[in-house]
Amino acid sequence: MAAFVAAILCSNLIGVHKVSYVELPVIGTYIFGTGVLFFPLSYLFGDVLTEVYGYKRSRRVIWAGFGALILASVMAFVITKMPSSPTMSPEQRSAIELIFGQTPRIVFASLIAFWAGEFVNSFVLAKMKLLTAGRFLWTRTVGSTIAGEIVDTAIFYPVAFYGTWSNEQLISVMIGNYMIKVLWEAAATPFTYVFVNWLKRTESEDYFDQDTDFNPFSLET
Repeated sequence: MAAFVAAILCSNLIGVHKVSYVELPVIGTYIFGTGVLFFPLSYLFGDVLTEVYGYKRSRRVIWAGFGALILASVMAFVITKMPSSPTMSPEQRSAIELIFGQTPRIVFASLIAFWAGEFVNSFVLAKMKLLTAGRFLWTRTVGSTIAGEIVDTAIFYPVAFYGTWSNEQLISVMIGNYMIKVLWEAAATPFTYVFVNWLKRTESEDYFDQDTDFNPFSLET
């Protein structure tokens, strides 16, 4: 849970303002937000949690991450709105406001997209585990990420940037970042296998959500 929450907070606070690029064959220069490089870690940890401990345990962790994001947003808002000391240079003040000052629209988009995407990811993985009788782990980790990231991407970018970006830029970034996230998860599959198998042996746990209430608001533990 600590790793899950840390990945969520860091990807939203550290990578959100940094834009980078790579040179790709045929495509040429590809520009992307660097937060996309580490945000998929939350899906990897979510996959491990659901696969080993089940949807109910994962649900509690998702709510913990959601609460942490709200707390971080409130802290950032308060800090950026407080008056700056005269000892701070204008450059320092501008840097802090640029890094930590997020518009309510982007904060709202980030919270809703995270919440919906993570719950879809966990739900799909738990259901696929039942359908595959616990076999073919890679189909669950990749399949759940495909579903979860579709929801996350379809919510975040339009809610956060529609009307401020051109439609062409919006669609291009949505498709590009979505592909990076899914490919990232696919590339991490061998490490997921190692980690999941180690946890199952160590914890003597391999939960199947046979009679689970999948309501995200359920208090069932």
